[in-house]
Amino acid sequence: MFESFRDPTLNSILFLTDDPGNMNRYRERDFFKIIWNRTSPISISLDGLDIELNEDQITCLTPLQRPEFLSTAGEQYLLFFNREFYCIHENDHEVSCEGLLFWGSSELPVISLNDHERPKFETLFTVFRDELSTRDHIQGEMLRMLLKRLIIKGTRLAREQHFSDDMARDQADLIRRYNVLVEQHFRKHHQVHEYAKMLHKSPKTLSNVFAAAGHRTPLEVIHQRILLEGKRQLLKTDKMAKEIAFELGFEDQSHFSRFFKKETGIPPSTYRKQSGAIEERKN
Repeated sequence: MFESFRDPTLNSILFLTDDPGNMNRYRERDFFKIIWNRTSPISISLDGLDIELNEDQITCLTPLQRPEFLSTAGEQYLLFFNREFYCIHENDHEVSCEGLLFWGSSELPVISLNDHERPKFETLFTVFRDELSTRDHIQGEMLRMLLKRLIIKGTRLAREQHFSDDMARDQADLIRRYNVLVEQHFRKHHQVHEYAKMLHKSPKTLSNVFAAAGHRTPLEVIHQRILLEGKRQLLKTDKMAKEIAFELGFEDQSHFSRFFKKETGIPPSTYRKQSGAIEERKN
């Protein structure tokens, strides 16, 4: 199954498929991705890590995250859309998903559907398929309404499943806003106090809120996001370590190399060689 919508005037695209192979149709474009694994577990390679999605689990990926399906047993729904169709950042006031479903820093957002929620999502995707086959002048707006509904439902589940019941909404929102800021500024700002200032909070307050939620520390969030981008650059580009270090805000290559080795146990050059060998074996 492959159903798509495209508005050539804005170059806005949304497509829904149940075959991961159809992702290649638009490989050159940047898409937000919502992946629902509906049956048996599947494995996905993402930024050098192998991740498993179990039955009725959904994950959301940004344009920077490009999944490779290592196994495709069972059934999946894959919904892809570009910024021209719906810009997550510009419309976050509508859906409040930044830092939860998308751009949750280095954390991969995964939500699970129970027997109560699954039929609701099945109905929503059925309506998606129906609207994608209906060609008229309001098709794009109808699809955007459905997408917003899907994102809002996913955001509500993410809040329920990733934050404790007794956590105040403003504390959960603080974590969300912190994650978004890290995503926006990790190349320049590497210290918690810099983000605390942007949020008008003290570093201690941030640490306490993250600890109460059972999340990694604010500094670990920064380090993991820098590390994720470093790995991506080493794996997906031929840039020298010196160039990558500069792009990630390090004073020189040696600082980046020490940071990378501390976090991974190996220097950047070794990671590139080992990961390159893995990529060759996959191909």
